[in-house]
Amino acid sequence: MEAPVGKITSLTALLFALIAAPLCKAQSQPSFEVATIRPSNSDPNEGSWSLPGIGKFSAHNLTLARLMMLAYGVDDNQIANKPSWLESDRFDVAAKPSGDIALSREELKPRLQALLQERFHLATHTEIRPMLGYALTVAKGGPRLQPTKGSRFPGYRLNVSKSELNGLNWSMPFLATMLQQPAGRPVVDKTGLSGSYDIKIDFSPESSTDNSLPSIFTAIQETLGLKLEPQNIPVEFLVIDHADRTPTEN
Repeated sequence: MEAPVGKITSLTALLFALIAAPLCKAQSQPSFEVATIRPSNSDPNEGSWSLPGIGKFSAHNLTLARLMMLAYGVDDNQIANKPSWLESDRFDVAAKPSGDIALSREELKPRLQALLQERFHLATHTEIRPMLGYALTVAKGGPRLQPTKGSRFPGYRLNVSKSELNGLNWSMPFLATMLQQPAGRPVVDKTGLSGSYDIKIDFSPESSTDNSLPSIFTAIQETLGLKLEPQNIPVEFLVIDHADRTPTEN
């Protein structure tokens, strides 16, 4: 008995949609036009990455863990299920996006994710786990923040070092992200403040013993009218399901 033509057409259309959907998704994923990844035998204390200009991304002597931090925007302590070599084996990366374009850090992320998935067969998933961290809140007396004037690219004139946070047009969630490294734990924004602000904080690194500057905790309160409160917070973890130790050939 033959099926009605209408049913066959509908079934064909459904099958085509199911097949085409992942193909369209894959085609829309930004990627590098050409890229090389080679093992690096440089000094473990050396390592750098840069977006030096139009059509370039380079990384020197970085571990896969560090490359994942760049690709997914997470801290090292937010990567779970690490193989033992993830923070010891080092690689040099040179990559060029299609077209003569200068990549921002956000535009780099999906391209670097695709590259790691292709060459290391990296497979991951995310999980929300409670973790001891800090909530960024408004201190007693209220915030002392300088609203950004005019239209400026977020992070413009960004300068992050061991003793300074300095940038323009930062939202409170972005400030919370930038505080994770000096605070030593994950930070979430609970200020309830919207808008963008120009931020400049000078502080003493935690390991410093001969610095007259205040700690990051004191500096935030005195300079910005904010504070970091210790508490368990929900943190998104990037969990590794699989990663090849040796990347595929270039």
